Amino acid sequence: MLIGTAMAFESGKGHMLSAIAALVGALLIQIGTNLSNDYFDYIKGADTEERLGPVRATQAGWISPRIILRSSLLVFASAVLIGLFLVWRGGWPIVLIGILSIIFGILYTGGPYPLAYHGLGELFVLIFFGPVATLGTYYVQALEFSSEVFIAGLAPGLLSTALLAVNNLRDIPTDLKARKRTLAVRFGSRFARIEYIICIFGALCIPLLLVYLQKHHWFSLAASLALLPAIPAMRVVISGDSGAVLNETLAKTGKVLMIFSVLFSAGWLIG
Repeated sequence: MLIGTAMAFESGKGHMLSAIAALVGALLIQIGTNLSNDYFDYIKGADTEERLGPVRATQAGWISPRIILRSSLLVFASAVLIGLFLVWRGGWPIVLIGILSIIFGILYTGGPYPLAYHGLGELFVLIFFGPVATLGTYYVQALEFSSEVFIAGLAPGLLSTALLAVNNLRDIPTDLKARKRTLAVRFGSRFARIEYIICIFGALCIPLLLVYLQKHHWFSLAASLALLPAIPAMRVVISGDSGAVLNETLAKTGKVLMIFSVLFSAGWLIG
């Protein structure tokens, strides 16, 4: 969303109120999705006392599953209220983006065919944390779509997919027991490690591709410096480490995503 906003303002079509509303709406959808995942992973048996990742409220017994589910629905409803302004601003494309984001946020681990349980998590993370978020943020401000914004959105999408890849790599033992057939479970830890490396390098190549296609915005290449803090994380993944030690790698990958987004956005605004 930071990238989409920076590209909108650089083109002279930024709209700060819309940018803020889009940010709040997206955060609410993310929170609602996390609460929904907390609930469904618990009732499906994916979150037990053997969980290796950060503690979840339902799994730890802090909050009852019923309250978590109600909270997720309340947060999604709040996102809809925020979305009313965005719909007034951007029309039917925002309706489509908002509805699909909430639906897939729930269906990620819920419903009769939970996406994450059938190896489809990476695909939807790439799409919704990448081009959909970036292009949607740009559109609600500029009121038009842009191919360069779509391409730029692939970078945060790939880095978010890398986050999921290392998360799934860590959870292979518990996901196997819960019959959660992520790509890491289906194809093994070696596949997940390769997937992680490809996503990191793929994201860092996006600024190079945009500069090559446009012959300007050279300062956006600074985003590729995010490779430096990514190196320790990649070393851990390549080394073959597994289990809870990957939680630190997960955190480092999140930092890489933030560093990349800030450097790319600043570089794009500079020109």
